[in-house]
Amino acid sequence: MTEETDFATATDTRATSPIVGVLMVIALTVCLAAVIAVSVGAWSLEPASPTTTFELSADGNNSAIVITHVTGDPIDVETLSVTIAINGTTLAAQPPVPFVGASGFDGTPEGPFNAKSDTTWTAGERAGVSIAGTNSPTLAAGDSVSVTLAVDGREVATLEATAS
Repeated sequence: MTEETDFATATDTRATSPIVGVLMVIALTVCLAAVIAVSVGAWSLEPASPTTTFELSADGNNSAIVITHVTGDPIDVETLSVTIAINGTTLAAQPPVPFVGASGFDGTPEGPFNAKSDTTWTAGERAGVSIAGTNSPTLAAGDSVSVTLAVDGREVATLEATAS
């Protein structure tokens, strides 16, 4: 080998290192950008559902259903929807909470379900409805009652009880 050939080989090797380094930095940048994009996409900006505990009781003799807010976050009744099912069949007319005098229900509801009361349902308060005989299915002693509560369309509780 001549001195000139050694110089050319050494020059070719030095020129390759910066190119490989630049390619590695670009590949690393693309990988980090992909990881950040996936992480940001996994975040949910929706507010958390309220964390609340309820108790359900049903009286088959009076066709009454009472839900007690035991503990947890207050619930804005105006954003609440209630779905009642008896023996697995949803009522033909659901309570449009808050309300006063709705079709399928007798009288006015108790507590925060009443349109004339405070719209915030807090711990310790009871809400109740009386199912009218015109609603179906009717409630009788021994029936299985299921109540689903949802706030802004998101389910916060599903309660079950047997009517006394």
